[in-house]
Amino acid sequence: MDYTESLRGVLVRKINKAERDLLQLKLDYCRFVYGITHRSKVAYNQSVYLIKAVDLESMERSETGEWSKPQVSGVLLDCEQQPVGKDITQIGRQWDLVA
Repeated sequence: MDYTESLRGVLVRKINKAERDLLQLKLDYCRFVYGITHRSKVAYNQSVYLIKAVDLESMERSETGEWSKPQVSGVLLDCEQQPVGKDITQIGRQWDLVA
């Protein structure tokens, strides 16, 4: 029984590490493929938003092995690129990166 418990602990740690590594790789993918981080600006529905959160779990894998855009949420910016209030809006995947 001790061997089984010990092996279980090792496997759980390895699974947890693999999950953390996958999340980091998805974050890197978002940064380098889509140019998005938690401080990027995106256009959505004729408005510009400052990204506050990137939902890595929302990324879907295509048949070719690539990952979809993540769903993001952010704060609406005014024409001077200043936040309009503090309300965070769920933007989804239909955003375009603002340079």
